[in-house]
Amino acid sequence: MFNLYDYDRPGLIDLFGEWGYSAYHAEQVWSYLYREHVSSLAEMVELRPELQALLAKKAVLDRPEVVEAQHSTDGTHKFLLRLADGQLIETVLMPYRDRYTACISSQVGCAMGCVFCATGQMGFERHLTPGEIVAQVLHAQAYGAGLPTPQELRNIVFMGMGEPLHNYEAVKTAIAILTDDKGLAIAPRHITVSTVGLAPAIRRLADEELPANLAVSLHGATDAERRALVPVARRWELAGLMDACRYYAETRNRRIFFEWTLIAAENDTPEQAHALGELLRGLDAHVNLIPLNPTGDYGGSPSERAAIARFKEILDGYGIPSTVRQRRGIDIDAGCGQLRERALAGPTP
Repeated sequence: MFNLYDYDRPGLIDLFGEWGYSAYHAEQVWSYLYREHVSSLAEMVELRPELQALLAKKAVLDRPEVVEAQHSTDGTHKFLLRLADGQLIETVLMPYRDRYTACISSQVGCAMGCVFCATGQMGFERHLTPGEIVAQVLHAQAYGAGLPTPQELRNIVFMGMGEPLHNYEAVKTAIAILTDDKGLAIAPRHITVSTVGLAPAIRRLADEELPANLAVSLHGATDAERRALVPVARRWELAGLMDACRYYAETRNRRIFFEWTLIAAENDTPEQAHALGELLRGLDAHVNLIPLNPTGDYGGSPSERAAIARFKEILDGYGIPSTVRQRRGIDIDAGCGQLRERALAGPTP
């Protein structure tokens, strides 16, 4: 049995062709999935009976089960989802004025090992399939539409559990599904893929023109500082990473967003701000400054307001735009991996 959500539209057309059915029938199924949002094969009532029978034997519509939902006082919603094999992932829905942003996962766990991240602390279990990625967006859309005051899902960020570029092919297929103009039709400018810096994959993004924005998690502007926070930096040092970023920016003619988690007395110093300014000089870049969301296994603290303001002021002096991001869902442990970590640990004695 296979999950219909795992196929982009050309893939679905090819599959139906192997069965002897024309593209018309594949397009029918596609429309049921992403325009009519059916929840079962039985709802595809206009399909030919023999095709319905074939799908019943070979296919499923596999969406994860909501194990737990938490709702923050700031309007953030966090969902713990159980996949078909019992693995748990997280999806977060964050409000911004009249719209929502969905922060979705691309893996169960993560192999990158960032020391301040709950997902990095738990290790890697497996990649998600394209359908398991897309299903998170479908869940977020349905939830937002069902609120007393319905909210549109506008933006998708691959900033949940996992390293998206470590699961490149599945993420690529999922984005093709999300942006298809005959389906969900989410504009590429509203999708962002975040990476801790897999330089070869960044070059591949540029060459294949993946329709999404790129965000690179730096957190340190020297190799020594970065290695202390992001262990994968031992493999891809800053010189190679920045070469890949410049190649991406020049090839795609696109701005790159750089993520910087601000940790008190660790990477929020004027020296690091100046080093970051030098590192990004001449690059079309925007820096998102994000105060640390503390986790149980990391002793760091979020930066103070004065340190954040000074850091931003220094970047301004280099002509590098930056935004201080509001921390969301602090009262519900909305940081990446925290809800799954707590669920796996079991009830507190």
